[in-house]
Amino acid sequence: MSTNTITTQKVNFKVFRFNADEDYLPYYENYDMDVTSEEVVLDILNRIKWDHDGSFSYRRSCRHGICGACAIKVNGRSTLACKESMTTMIETFGNELVIEPLSKKRAIKDMIIDKADFWEKHDAIQPYLISDVDEHPEHEHLVTPEEAEELNEADLCIQCGACHYACPVVEVNEDFFGPAAFAKAYRFEADVRDDAHDSRLQDLHKESQGLWDCVKCFECAEVCPKDVNPIEKITKLHQMLFKEGVATSNVATRHAVGFKHSIARNGVLDEGGMVLYSEGLAVVKHLPLAARMFVKGKIVPPWGITKSDNLDEIKKLVKSSSTAKF
Repeated sequence: MSTNTITTQKVNFKVFRFNADEDYLPYYENYDMDVTSEEVVLDILNRIKWDHDGSFSYRRSCRHGICGACAIKVNGRSTLACKESMTTMIETFGNELVIEPLSKKRAIKDMIIDKADFWEKHDAIQPYLISDVDEHPEHEHLVTPEEAEELNEADLCIQCGACHYACPVVEVNEDFFGPAAFAKAYRFEADVRDDAHDSRLQDLHKESQGLWDCVKCFECAEVCPKDVNPIEKITKLHQMLFKEGVATSNVATRHAVGFKHSIARNGVLDEGGMVLYSEGLAVVKHLPLAARMFVKGKIVPPWGITKSDNLDEIKKLVKSSSTAKF
């Protein structure tokens, strides 16, 4: 029997519907469809429009994962409709699938959203090479393979917005730049030809909208269709803030420093001590929560911390991996 046999499954699609010009509130419509193992999510969107409701609206263009226009959410997970296999979706979520736009509160019509905030954040971090270029150069600005490798594929981003609207901080903080903007910022911070390292890092260091509001949930890395891995770029930008001397003392930077000191001192994380180091006298506001965590065994007093058996080796690793002054 051929291993390429096409299989069919029945799936119920619960689809977000909303027209900002006509509807007061969004609603969901159900479509029962037979889905083949050859289809991707975009095929389902097309079939809903062509076979069920011609008013159903969504964005699509290249169908090859190049443009990012068809980014939506399936059962809460951001994805490119043209790349995601229906077989994978069914294996992951079962035969009841919810199709929604990247951001329901930004919906204009069905899957189409207003991405103005995404592009505003993208533009705010100076997403271009800034360099004092000789108008009549005698030779090109050569970049070695090793220097080009430092970009770490950040230039593969297609600005689809999947990571931006999967980020929980973007959902609650309108000022936050977002993972896509940070990945783009890293692309130019890592470019040896760029002369705006300090000014761009100053913008990225700002409280409430900068790097320090990232909660390290890794959602951006999970949903990125191009494996840009924005959280990795955010971590590298954190290191640049210290290395370039841009980082100033605040709760976020002290949290990073306290984390390092705790590991170097004990080989394990002293969570209570790290909060005290980060917050200083302001830690008193956390005392009620700390008491409850202590009762639950979530916080260990300093004298109760068991140091790692491999502490000497851990200290060497911390020292060898510390490339920036804290």
